[in-house]
Amino acid sequence: MLGLELVVVLGVCILASTVASGRLRLAAPVLLVLCGAVLGFVPALESVSLPPEAMLLIFLPALLYWESLNTSLREIRSNLRPIILLSTLLVVATAGAVASVAHALGLDWGPAWVLGAALAPTDATAVSAIARGMPRRTTTILRAESLINDGTALVIYAIAVAITAGEQQFSTGAVGLRLLLSYAGGAVAGLAIAWLAVQVRKRLDNPLHESVVSILTPFSAFLLAEVAHGSGVIAVVTCGLTLARVGPRIVPADTRQVSYAFWGIATFLLNGALFVLIGLQAHAAVRSLDGSEILTAFGAIGLVALTVAGTRLLWGYTTPYVIRAIDRRPQQRLRRVGARQRLVSSAAGFRGAVSLAAALAVPETVQGGAPFPFRDEIILITSGVVVLTLVVQSLMLPSIIRFSQLPEDTALDEELRLAQATASEEAYEALPSLADKVGVRDVVYKRVLAEYEHHLEVRRAKEAGDDEVVQSEVEYNALRLELIAHKRATVVRLRDERAIDDIVLRAVQRRLDVEEVRLSRREVDED
Repeated sequence: MLGLELVVVLGVCILASTVASGRLRLAAPVLLVLCGAVLGFVPALESVSLPPEAMLLIFLPALLYWESLNTSLREIRSNLRPIILLSTLLVVATAGAVASVAHALGLDWGPAWVLGAALAPTDATAVSAIARGMPRRTTTILRAESLINDGTALVIYAIAVAITAGEQQFSTGAVGLRLLLSYAGGAVAGLAIAWLAVQVRKRLDNPLHESVVSILTPFSAFLLAEVAHGSGVIAVVTCGLTLARVGPRIVPADTRQVSYAFWGIATFLLNGALFVLIGLQAHAAVRSLDGSEILTAFGAIGLVALTVAGTRLLWGYTTPYVIRAIDRRPQQRLRRVGARQRLVSSAAGFRGAVSLAAALAVPETVQGGAPFPFRDEIILITSGVVVLTLVVQSLMLPSIIRFSQLPEDTALDEELRLAQATASEEAYEALPSLADKVGVRDVVYKRVLAEYEHHLEVRRAKEAGDDEVVQSEVEYNALRLELIAHKRATVVRLRDERAIDDIVLRAVQRRLDVEEVRLSRREVDED
């Protein structure tokens, strides 16, 4: 029964925390982590933990894939240099800094590097959930960094574990080669699965079948990369970015609706469950200590957390000046960010479930059967740092954003208006030739022409500030929505009177729902 109870408890926590976050103006992940920590006091849930295999093989591919599909490839290209530096060199620098501090605290170098590698990557889930309301460039860099840096960190982690366990000897050349093969193998695997997914989708015409392909895609990419000894993370990200580019040309509208609905609710629940489980795991790690060890453990957690945050802060205020000294091109000068604005990126380096899963995945023994050194300390410190960064940094972030005086980013709204206006104008111009192509009668052509002329009239009136025309359209949409509600009430009454079957009700309701959503979205676009 514990499995069923856990599902219900997680669902209630996710619902309550996300609803309360809007009213309390707190980031939902903070409340979810706190819920998990409180749940740790429930005796029946004391044995619940986050299985590392579930995180690395189930949660991670799905979440990374959805984030990749919703990331701007254009912005990644234009900010490729900082993204690469953040997702590679900063990861190595953070792992080294944490390893040095951990070694000073008494850990051997091998376990210290395991801890450093586990805490080096930022978490894509936390960044997406917390770092909102920022300019598009800042958000894209943070999201892309968190998507890619897992691959770098997990390679360093695997090497550190292998060396500590006595399975491998350290070699700078071997480490570099493994990183290169990991990235190359992951990218090739991601491109291969993306190509295969496109070929399969071209031969399907059922939204449910295509949705199954969508679900299988990230796991297939991760699996192929792991089999080829590449990075599963890089494979999923590469696959997602590729399909985000070609998807609009091959995925039908009805399939997109089904996929967006599925991935939206699935990733929402996965994200929420992860944060609750992080809180549970942190509680379990603290509960394993006796009274005399708690103060020492909290001191170590605070010191390592400061190291993680300080390394990122130092990076944010040194590397830009090095780049400025090297690259003095005019276009590079236009992309420079002020010191205040860089503080936001430095404060948004949240750690999350990937770090905790890596710590939990540390083997219990080394070669020869001896216990893996300092395994409990690695799990405890990682759990504490994850919770500390999520709670403290997310609470500080709104104040930091206000202090940074980030410029208002209107580019997305302007491009949205451009896309809508251009699509409508060119469709209107192409209407005569398209009518001839389809072979419609003159009465049909005039009807569609009148609809498009009205649509363009409303859009042009909005741009010109003609409130009367815009208000008329708002009233028109409101009346149409009321008519749809009346239709729905009528078919429900017919069902209740047993004049029609429930199957007929659902069929009519689906059509009404599509029309209602279309009108509602148009109403929002025109506000």
